Amino acid sequence: MKLKQRIVLLAILLVIFIFTKVFLIDNLDTSAANREDQRAFHRMMAGLRVELVPKLDHTLQSPWEIAAQWVVPREVYPEETPELGAIMHAMATKKIIKADVGYKGTQLKALLILEGGQKVVFKPKRYNRDYVVEGEPYAGYDRHNAEVAAFHLDRILGFRRAPLVVGRFVNLRTEIKPVATEQLLSTFLTVGNNTCFYGKCYYCRETEPACADGDTMEGSVTLWLPDVWPLQKHRHPWGRTYREGKLARWEYDESYCDAVKKTSPYDSGPRLLDIIDTAVFDYLIGNADRHHYESFQDDEGASMLILLDNAKR
Repeated sequence: MKLKQRIVLLAILLVIFIFTKVFLIDNLDTSAANREDQRAFHRMMAGLRVELVPKLDHTLQSPWEIAAQWVVPREVYPEETPELGAIMHAMATKKIIKADVGYKGTQLKALLILEGGQKVVFKPKRYNRDYVVEGEPYAGYDRHNAEVAAFHLDRILGFRRAPLVVGRFVNLRTEIKPVATEQLLSTFLTVGNNTCFYGKCYYCRETEPACADGDTMEGSVTLWLPDVWPLQKHRHPWGRTYREGKLARWEYDESYCDAVKKTSPYDSGPRLLDIIDTAVFDYLIGNADRHHYESFQDDEGASMLILLDNAKR
């Protein structure tokens, strides 16, 4: 083999060697990065895992007192919550001492008071897990399990702006009816062998009650925020018109966003960024029905956008 051919061959081999080396190093770096990502993921999952335990350790406070102390202007609960399991256990098991119709709104709910004086909102099961709601994005009833899933998504994203939610089974005959107000009790009826109620709300109808399986009803329980933190309702700047053939301004005006950014409370503070966070959150849970939102009162735009009513999915 001539010298020139040998040089060319060596050059080719050198290039192959270099590329192989780089490829192996990249693969090693990628594998190491993947392993670190996996470890980080497992650490995150371990931190998010919640065991519903019945006792609070190292404190004489009630679970309701601890949850109330967690609330501050920018979060409903802190990042580190060792007492979370005990509070959720209390939400799922504490005796119901009073039941009433829910607060104003379009969807069926009941306002319960648990032992110790804590208010919670009960949303009944209306669909099986695999039922698909057809029609407009905002069609159908609220899904109780969507509230549960949304709360845990709020934890995963690190927003910490959704009130605590847990699933609960209640016996309508033995746990609710004996402590129900007349207003709630008047909406109870029997369909077949099932105890049902239709409550009081904008869309509540006697012809569309929520029914238990016999007397036992599955639902979600949402912890009521402390009364020392009264809420203020706002119209969502990117809300729908809910009128057929009528578009909202944001759907046709390309300058709308600039106009919003010049309007209080979106012209300063974190509120506009909260709107963006909420848009991501709503996309992930499939919620196209956030026409209003709540913040704390008298906050001058400093309060978080509180992630309430996340069951439309």
